[in-house]
Amino acid sequence: MGEAPIDLLSMKAPFTTEYTDRFLADPVAMFAARNTRKLRSIDYSTFDAVFFPGGYGLLWDLASDSFAIKLIREFHKAGRPIAMVCHAPAILRDVKKDDGQYLVNGVNLTGFKNAEDTEIELLHHLLFSLEDELKNRGANYQSKAIWEPNVVVDGVLMTGQSPASAVPLAETLAKRLG
Repeated sequence: MGEAPIDLLSMKAPFTTEYTDRFLADPVAMFAARNTRKLRSIDYSTFDAVFFPGGYGLLWDLASDSFAIKLIREFHKAGRPIAMVCHAPAILRDVKKDDGQYLVNGVNLTGFKNAEDTEIELLHHLLFSLEDELKNRGANYQSKAIWEPNVVVDGVLMTGQSPASAVPLAETLAKRLG
């Protein structure tokens, strides 16, 4: 339990939207951000879908977290939607199916591209490149111009390229859930 860490770079243009302002002005949302629960303490079997927001921090924690990897495997096997935006698809790097194949092998997806990391001078400071690692695992990585909204859906997996993809990805997930 505790306050969710927020990358200060993410609180500046081009990463912010009118939704950022609404979030920061919402006392209930701010209370929730200051009083989070650990992922491991949540019974995700009761959820219809999972949405992983982006951020660079997850390259150092969730991308190698066995609980997050198990959660994704179980959602995928059960046919429950998995939505991930920006750097969140990095969590897919080490997820394997029961047959030992990488989950992303042959799967169409997207995520924050190297050119976007390069533009903000972070590519060489990251633990790994999301784009390169997913391609190395056999993913059919699909991108558009930098900062352009891009949502790719392949089965239960729904991915968004950059912050501009967050809203269309959420709308895609909402439609799936009906």
